[in-house]
Amino acid sequence: MAHHKSAKKRIRQDAKKRLHNRYYKKSTRTAIKKLRDLEEYGEAFKYLPKVISMVDKLAKRNIWHKNKANNVKSKLTKFVKGLEAA
Repeated sequence: MAHHKSAKKRIRQDAKKRLHNRYYKKSTRTAIKKLRDLEEYGEAFKYLPKVISMVDKLAKRNIWHKNKANNVKSKLTKFVKGLEAA
């Protein structure tokens, strides 16, 4: 257990930040799932920028690695383009 005032504060801050990050991570994963469940191109095309924005924010805040974010965005874009062809 922490013995110094600064160490105790750091533990409190980390716990708060962990909850905050978990919320944004889970919200983004849910949005991605919702996008993948869409079957109509028009709806998916409208929803894609919102999801991409969420993914970019995760990468910007170092919650996700930038390469992971780019891979996810690429796969989602391909998915939506596939709906257009179908």
